[in-house]
Amino acid sequence: MESPILVLCIDRDNDLYEKAKVHGPVIGRDENVKAATKLAIADPEDSDSNAIFSSIKIFDELKKEEENAVIATLTGHKSLGHVADREVAKQLDKVLEETHAESCIFVSDGAADEEIIPIIKSRIKIDSSKVVVIKQAKELEKTYFVILEKLRDPYYARIIIGVPAIIIFMLSLASQFGYGWQPIGIIVGLYLLLKGFGIDESLGQMASEFNFSIDKTSWIAFIAAAALLAVSGVAMYQSYLAAVSIPLYGEKIVAYVLSKSVLLIVPWALLLILVGKALDARAEKRKFVITRYGLYGSAIMLTTMMLKIGSDWVLNLEPPYVSFPDFLLTILASITAGYVSIQLIRWIREEALSDMKLEGKEAIGESGTYVGKIVGVNIKDGFVIVQTPFERRMNIVLDDITTVAEKVVVRQ
Repeated sequence: MESPILVLCIDRDNDLYEKAKVHGPVIGRDENVKAATKLAIADPEDSDSNAIFSSIKIFDELKKEEENAVIATLTGHKSLGHVADREVAKQLDKVLEETHAESCIFVSDGAADEEIIPIIKSRIKIDSSKVVVIKQAKELEKTYFVILEKLRDPYYARIIIGVPAIIIFMLSLASQFGYGWQPIGIIVGLYLLLKGFGIDESLGQMASEFNFSIDKTSWIAFIAAAALLAVSGVAMYQSYLAAVSIPLYGEKIVAYVLSKSVLLIVPWALLLILVGKALDARAEKRKFVITRYGLYGSAIMLTTMMLKIGSDWVLNLEPPYVSFPDFLLTILASITAGYVSIQLIRWIREEALSDMKLEGKEAIGESGTYVGKIVGVNIKDGFVIVQTPFERRMNIVLDDITTVAEKVVVRQ
């Protein structure tokens, strides 16, 4: 059978999910019509809906010519860059694996999507490409409105206006108090490192799990934790003054502050937050999530134990003195305890999943990508069976399931 022609539309900044809650990849004419209509209703000014409709028109023309054609819209990520490109490449590989298409017609709404062309060419031949531009927009007018629209988007506004404003503010403040530009350089460099390696997104996703709400039990734990952290800040300052007065220098000051204040208070504050979130999960009948909080808790305790013994070994100011073999033995014990706790939590997680009705739920990726529908569960062998939009079945191991609610979120 002749390989089909793939009509390929790409929404690199993932407006389909961000505005219309449609997961990619969107495959088939009917699904693309629904997705484009939802996006057009959610944001009539978004050009991605025009690009999808244009792809549907091309697909219909190919069908009239009795060509073997398929249509798909791929989505990236709102942050663009390598994160979006990696997501588009992953979805494209999935589509090509199912359709066995060898050539495509690429449809785009502008330059941002065209940056993905090298990735597409590395996987499939592009027979032709089409850039969809709204007719009323002249070149200069289009550029103006694109910039204006992007500035209305909080993500781009923070980068284009917010970041320079913060840098100018900090430089002015540092100059006023005579600190120079070096501290600002350290802060900006740290921010760029977090941004460049995507660490900020991981921290943001983790922090989003701990949102404060007065309607939930966890608010009491959050307030108590905040109080402990405030006490920890005061204790850190007092420990620093005590270390300087001894006197201690360099790494011994850090070890003293850790041992005498931070490690005595901060871990308990973090554990209080986890307990509050676990109570919320139990009240909301999301017992599966509690296993993840248990894993976080064991990590906090083991990390605290290793840092405490390490700080005491660096200090060794008073008995009982800590030798280097004691330090190594603690590390080995922590590794062993960590392995045992992971296996125990995995067993508890499997037991919790066996009580949940996963069959029939939709599975999506952590970035919002639609994976398929769960059609079977094999707790014994540790995986669930997911049916993709192309009626293909795939196995996803239980360890890759991160959240179970109305939809099942999995790592891809």
